[in-house]
Amino acid sequence: MGNVRWHLMMSLDGFAAGPGHSMDWMSGTKVAPGVHHEAIATLGAVLGGRRGYDALTQRVPGQAGRQPYGGDWTGPVFVLTHHPEDAIPDDTVTFLDCDLTEAVEIALAAAKGKDLEIHSQDIARQCLELGLIDEFHVHLAPVMLGSGVRLFDSPGTPPVHFARIHDGDPALAVDLRYRPVR
Repeated sequence: MGNVRWHLMMSLDGFAAGPGHSMDWMSGTKVAPGVHHEAIATLGAVLGGRRGYDALTQRVPGQAGRQPYGGDWTGPVFVLTHHPEDAIPDDTVTFLDCDLTEAVEIALAAAKGKDLEIHSQDIARQCLELGLIDEFHVHLAPVMLGSGVRLFDSPGTPPVHFARIHDGDPALAVDLRYRPVR
């Protein structure tokens, strides 16, 4: 069975999406060569949330179920919602109205041994609380948004520690240096 991975790009000030779930702030940001190819090769299904789905549907009509990675990946996309009956239909999306654990099980089964990617900060937070996240992949973009959808918005939650996946000390912090573009 594949892993459940939380994979996203984040601004320097901790936002995973701009106001209204906008993603246009990522335009022009690059990731290291091979990163998307590796993610695509291991991706079997995507699980997202209703707020992000609705925001995309309102912003770009007919594009709500568009496939991740600019269309370089195609596969099962699931949207978890308590009200599938009033969602704008999209034949590329399966709407799920169940508890989160069941939604993850359904999406992992559809992934057929590959990874399930979580595309919702709220769902990812809940998966983390339930112990369902296997890996966290984050790309830090050189931009500050000031507002939007926070990466991890869970006041009162105890710290969640991660061990880096690489050769070397798993507790070693990543040092980043930027200067403002003028």
